[in-house]
Amino acid sequence: MPTHSAFTYLTVGKSELYRQVMLAFVAAKRRFTVHLRPEDVRDALGPGVDVDAVAAALVALEGWGNVASDPDTSRVTTVEDFHRARYLYQLTREGEAAEEALAVYDEALGRRGALQAVALTDIATQLRVLHELALSAEPDPAKVHLSLRALVDRFTDLAANAQAFMGSLQRSIDLHDADAEAFRAYKERLIDYLQRFITDLVATGSEIAALVARIEELGVDPLLDAAAWREAADAAPGAVGDGDDPRAVEFARRAALWRERWAGFRAWFVSAPQHPSQAKLLRSQARAAIPQLLHVVAALNDRRTGRSDRSADFRTLALWFAQAPDEASMHRLWRSAFGLSPSRHLTIDADTLAARADDPVPASTPWADAPPLEISPRLRRTGSYERRGKPSRVADRSAQRRHLAEVAAQEAAELAAARAALATEHPVRLSDVGTLDVDAFRLFLGLLGDALTALTPGRHEVTTSTSDGTMAVRLTVLPGAAPVRIHTPDGEFRGPDHLVHIVDLTAPARELTA
Repeated sequence: MPTHSAFTYLTVGKSELYRQVMLAFVAAKRRFTVHLRPEDVRDALGPGVDVDAVAAALVALEGWGNVASDPDTSRVTTVEDFHRARYLYQLTREGEAAEEALAVYDEALGRRGALQAVALTDIATQLRVLHELALSAEPDPAKVHLSLRALVDRFTDLAANAQAFMGSLQRSIDLHDADAEAFRAYKERLIDYLQRFITDLVATGSEIAALVARIEELGVDPLLDAAAWREAADAAPGAVGDGDDPRAVEFARRAALWRERWAGFRAWFVSAPQHPSQAKLLRSQARAAIPQLLHVVAALNDRRTGRSDRSADFRTLALWFAQAPDEASMHRLWRSAFGLSPSRHLTIDADTLAARADDPVPASTPWADAPPLEISPRLRRTGSYERRGKPSRVADRSAQRRHLAEVAAQEAAELAAARAALATEHPVRLSDVGTLDVDAFRLFLGLLGDALTALTPGRHEVTTSTSDGTMAVRLTVLPGAAPVRIHTPDGEFRGPDHLVHIVDLTAPARELTA
């Protein structure tokens, strides 16, 4: 006997009717109605549904274990009614569990998600509360627990919605048959939505990362332990003879869980070496979606202006094949469309053409009866045809090598001059740098960019060097510094003032001083 599960009704012929019947029972249970007659189910499904079809569906569902039946004697008025089969049906535990699972599946499948900028603000607010509690000598365990619970719930919702939104966004980008006007209007709203979220994620995300760093400096483990102890306070006693304290066992489990949650939360907003944060990856995906949307709009515009796609070309070619007058015309059309010609290019030369002129070979000649093709052994071995003739003369590249050497020497001299112009004996302000030429300014921008990239939140000074190891720079933040201007041949460079010390490491006995 084959075994049937509670999900069998989804894989049989009348699965749509079975699902509607099951949904009618689910809707009735929400109205606190337990038992349904076949007539009640028919009324719930609407007009056009035969009660006999509903009764047969209920019998099948009962056989699969989704519903259970009880004799219906409430409406018996005659002997004939008593002998006629009448039943009341209700959902079984298996049938109810199957519909609950399908409801979760449908919700997850159709969920579009959202990029919740408000959730970022809420997370920052909860972190400020935790920071205040961490400053306290004896934080209130109830406040710590409630704040951490709110933080976890809000963060879980944010991460799940962001994942669902990026998945639905990719499905929207992959649309090929969308209406051009509707997609352009959708694109405008979506790009504005993405830009607003990216702005909020950059601003609020940096604040969240800074709050996480400050809380960890004060000590996050006591806060996590306080939440774990509060949850372990209601642990049930263990088995008889078990000497372990159930609260201690539950505390160890809860503490490990809270530390795992905090590590996941930290990795979402704070980057580590070789491991960018999830917020950074989300920001990159949102930024990458904008040019992809523009590419889809360009493709829709090209289609609108009359450019044919490959499917249209194949349909036109199929029409030409259908209209061809004879088989020979079809072969000519095939060779013209796909470029499939005889392999004469392998060995055809003047001698071969003369031989074919003297003794022509019809195209209908079978390969077994046709003259053999002589293939060069080199062609078999290397894929290159061996041609007769003198070898090519070796070109004299000495002039080109001298030119490249002169260019390399000139670039090295310009780079050395730029390093000498930027090197400072002692730390100086950016406002004292003065005017820079094009080469020195290009090198200066690279050094400044490397230093600012290494200047993570919470740090006021950073030391870094170029990838080739020729320059080193130390950058120090000046609190409350005014904007500065650096003059270059291409314009003015503006930014906040910093204290900078640049050293040319190629010079003898040079290093950064304190």
